[in-house]
Amino acid sequence: MGGRRYRGAVVKRADTADLAGSTALGSLVAFVLLTLVVTGRNGATLFGDGALNTWSAGHRPPVALALARAVTYTGTGVVPYALVALAGVVVGRTARERILRALGCLGCLAVAQTLRYAVMTLVARPRPAVAEWATHASGWSFPSGHTTTSAVSGGLLALALLARAPRGGRPLALVVGCWSVLVGLSRVYLGVHWFSDVLGGWLFSLCWLSLTVYALARFLPPSWSSISALRPRPDALTTEERRDDPHSRREIPPQSPP
Repeated sequence: MGGRRYRGAVVKRADTADLAGSTALGSLVAFVLLTLVVTGRNGATLFGDGALNTWSAGHRPPVALALARAVTYTGTGVVPYALVALAGVVVGRTARERILRALGCLGCLAVAQTLRYAVMTLVARPRPAVAEWATHASGWSFPSGHTTTSAVSGGLLALALLARAPRGGRPLALVVGCWSVLVGLSRVYLGVHWFSDVLGGWLFSLCWLSLTVYALARFLPPSWSSISALRPRPDALTTEERRDDPHSRREIPPQSPP
């Protein structure tokens, strides 16, 4: 029985690694192509950038503006780091595991921000005109920092919720995902980023999260990367499997003859 369970976990880890690797490669190719287009046009606007920027500047009622500012402020600073630390706590089972995995998630976000900052400096794309800004902003424009930070932190927490509770965690994971999307859109609405900057941040984040999942599923031992979804519950085992399991505490009564 132990061998069957182990083989099932290995197969699922391999499937997860394959899917994550394919997603990482696809999003990386898309991000590189977008970056080349941005640099090739010397930072000029792309498909729909100007139209969305103009529309946002002309549709900013006070309530919507206040909400957009509130959402965008959560995309940087303490909130994203608190979310990734929470992700580590969620997937950990003991106090030691929770601390180590929270530190790992914090490191994952920190490395992503470092790489994003390096790309931003190399591309050096100017932001939209300052006259259209409705909030403070600094640095170059591509890829969007708020978008990347919120997408990576929200993605890590969503993955942790789905790993801990594949079904029960879906509503919370969806809420976290919507928050990440809204942070990116708020940057366009507030006039401090082009939409292609936000798209670049999403592609970068998807690539980074996929690489993280691939590394966990492919290289780390099961004790570090296994999730509850890969562990069959004792009550989900068949009668034959429980009978073959030497560690099973349930005694299977012999079947009466026909």
